[in-house]
Amino acid sequence: MSNTELPPIRLMSSCKPPIRRPSALLSLLPLVVLVVMLVFTIRAFGSDALMGASQVTLIVVSAFCVLIGMAVLHVPWDHFERAITKNVSSVSSALVILLLIGALSGTWMVSGVVPTLIYYGLQIIHPDIFLFSTCVICALVSVMTGSSWTTIATIGIALMGIGRAMGFSEGWIAGAIISGAYFGDKISPLSDTTVLASGGVGVPLFKHIRYMLITTIPSVTIALVVFVVAGFCTTTAGSSDTDAFLSALLERYTISPWLLVVPLLTGLLIARRVPSVITLFLSTLMAIVAAAIAQPEVLAAIDPDPFRALMMSACGPTQVPTDHDMLSQLVSTRGMEGMMNTIWLIVCAMCFGATMSAGGMVGGITRLFIRLIRGRVTLVASTVSTGLMLNVAVADQYLCILLNGHMFADIYDRRGYDRCLLSRSVEDSVTVTSVLVPWNTCGMTQSTVLGVATFTYLPYCIFNLVSPLMSVLVAFLGYRIALSRPDDE
Repeated sequence: MSNTELPPIRLMSSCKPPIRRPSALLSLLPLVVLVVMLVFTIRAFGSDALMGASQVTLIVVSAFCVLIGMAVLHVPWDHFERAITKNVSSVSSALVILLLIGALSGTWMVSGVVPTLIYYGLQIIHPDIFLFSTCVICALVSVMTGSSWTTIATIGIALMGIGRAMGFSEGWIAGAIISGAYFGDKISPLSDTTVLASGGVGVPLFKHIRYMLITTIPSVTIALVVFVVAGFCTTTAGSSDTDAFLSALLERYTISPWLLVVPLLTGLLIARRVPSVITLFLSTLMAIVAAAIAQPEVLAAIDPDPFRALMMSACGPTQVPTDHDMLSQLVSTRGMEGMMNTIWLIVCAMCFGATMSAGGMVGGITRLFIRLIRGRVTLVASTVSTGLMLNVAVADQYLCILLNGHMFADIYDRRGYDRCLLSRSVEDSVTVTSVLVPWNTCGMTQSTVLGVATFTYLPYCIFNLVSPLMSVLVAFLGYRIALSRPDDE
């Protein structure tokens, strides 16, 4: 054999099949399998599905994505491995924050901070306007802090206790809390999602916020009207029930205005834009000190050893016995241990999102929507629909915001629309609906923090449900549609 024949033989032996681009139908197949498996999982395990069954489901569907990618699309395993490593590492800070939120919620309860907020809140907030007030309070706090997670983990927990004591259903309370928190998160210049949505497509921050008000103000107005009507139509606990609850609260806990120093100092740290990890750690530390000073009897009920009781309030489940069944259920805590199922679920969800992205199936779903674009309305509707689909498939709002913005940026440019229309459509879909997906990082976190299943509060998150529809409606009406070239109008 001559030397000239060797190179072709070597090339053929080392040649690999080219990576194929998946069709839209093939890209949707893992999502269909995921939904079907989750239906059976939830039917079999109910509320216990998040304790392991849902995680296994996500891993199985991730393996299915890898099978399609390697067998059909010729995507090598190292592509999937790198994507999984990158995705999981991207949420590592969020996992630490989750652990600290678990510690904070436990110590705030044991120290009497949350019981004090509940005690004064029951005397100040009238039941008829409780849902309305809850939404407004969470909106104001979230605007000032720029964080829906921090808002829900602090004031949201207290409002949850007040609402339960008044007799409201968990779905309505959580819906009002989440609606207000995500309204503030969406329009606050301090919000990382707001900065990411505007900066990711090159829109000035305050231009982005001003343009979002066109859809955000009508959406939150509708939500507030619904909460007012629901508040007046809901039969709440009578004054005798409330008095019994307050008496049981006073009997077990030391209620003092001095305990409000902890949330006030926490608010000051947030206002000074101290990093979330540091803020949550210092707030937990302050609550531990407050518990040691103000609640020795509560600590004794948890464990005879005060040090063990303080550590348990931060890291594990605690149960404080009271003479009121609802109060006993309310003041029970789970600490860091209560966050472990959520962390497990987030890691599995990140694996699923990584395999979808590495296999090119996220792009395949996007191309399906791009083919449907005919004009202004279908362009915005496709952006919103893709955002919703990404929240389900990728399971992380930060990745979804970036992916959605990058996918449609050139299309908006070619059709002559200002990119602020794109950034608004991304926020109207991705940011506010991430909390409605049970396996999304936001949905898992808020469900765990509030102690309410995602599907329980989903129908009552009025602002989050209306926002995507409002974005499409405004596009249909053609109201103040921003053009990059005004002469195209």
